[in-house]
Amino acid sequence: MNNGLKLFSGFAAMTPRNPDDAHRAATPLELLFDLVSVIAIASAAVGLHHGLAEAHYAEGIIPYVAVFFPIWWAWMNYTWFASAYDNDDTLFRLLTMLIMAGALTMAAGVSYFFKSNELALIVAGFVVMRIGMVALWLRAASDDPERRTTCLTYAVGLILAQAYWVGLLVFQPASSGAFFLLFGLGVAIELTVPALAERQGMTPWHRHHIIERYGLLNIIVLGETLLAGSMALAQIGEGQFRAAHVHIALSTIVILFAMWWTYFAKEEHLQHKTLFSAFSWGYGHFFIYLAGAATGAGFACLVDIVSGHAEAPLLVGDYAVAVPVAIYFLGIWFVRDRVALSAPAVWVLPAFAGLILVVPLLFGLEGIAAVAALTVYVRGKFACGDDW
Repeated sequence: MNNGLKLFSGFAAMTPRNPDDAHRAATPLELLFDLVSVIAIASAAVGLHHGLAEAHYAEGIIPYVAVFFPIWWAWMNYTWFASAYDNDDTLFRLLTMLIMAGALTMAAGVSYFFKSNELALIVAGFVVMRIGMVALWLRAASDDPERRTTCLTYAVGLILAQAYWVGLLVFQPASSGAFFLLFGLGVAIELTVPALAERQGMTPWHRHHIIERYGLLNIIVLGETLLAGSMALAQIGEGQFRAAHVHIALSTIVILFAMWWTYFAKEEHLQHKTLFSAFSWGYGHFFIYLAGAATGAGFACLVDIVSGHAEAPLLVGDYAVAVPVAIYFLGIWFVRDRVALSAPAVWVLPAFAGLILVVPLLFGLEGIAAVAALTVYVRGKFACGDDW
């Protein structure tokens, strides 16, 4: 904990953290924040699952990507702020809890968004989260004169972005095409705020702390895949035994371990603490998390298909797993391998991601699992030799 100057009981100055602190680790409050965020992610994955299973592919995929962005974005902004300024005082905890309340509100609105593009609860929750962040940035601006311009740019940018979202909500309903075009503009505004702010002076985030925070969220997101595997086993326990349920459960375990192993390889994430590296690594994780949760939705879709509770054919279920696994591997290549490895190891993940997209046509789900496991082996051999 940062022992800032006490202003009055329970409150401390929000002075910048030392980015070189030894043994910096995630706090219990940050872990609780992750848990709340993953509730919203799970709600989005359920919407994708049902959209795919009912053969409403566009109605499942497009809203999933759209709603995943604010969930991930709010988590990411808070995480980088806490890495730089977390002083763990009473007001910081209260504002964090306000932000978590916003995340729960967003989660409550996800199902309505999938059904009718109804944005009210999602916007309300997102705005609550961002109000909490504005308050945090204003505190930092007050107590960190060196980066006051950076902090104020964040605060003003967040206020303007929230005004846009509220305006978008007021002018609903709009046609689907116009809605998603305006939604994309809002995303662009949000992405621009950190780019403008950090150019005024980088915030003092802790590299190892950020790496740990991202890794922890990845583990929780991969839990969506474990849940889908347990759904397959539950069908067996309920007396609806099919060999396909066993295949799904086993493939779930193999693919999950391959995804985990690939992300947590020996090569270190975020090797350079530059502005470009931070943005490309931090933003690139959007696709890793998006794909990780979507893999679980794909397995859940497969369970429905083989149980006779879905409209989609089996091949669609197989690709509902293959596509996110391939995106997941490409995401890891983008954020780490393209920087950390040299040829030929650097090309393993793109090559095997392409193979994963072909193999369902010939070998189904078991082929995806086999290629995912082979990816781990080949990448390890090329990257580390006999020490992998």
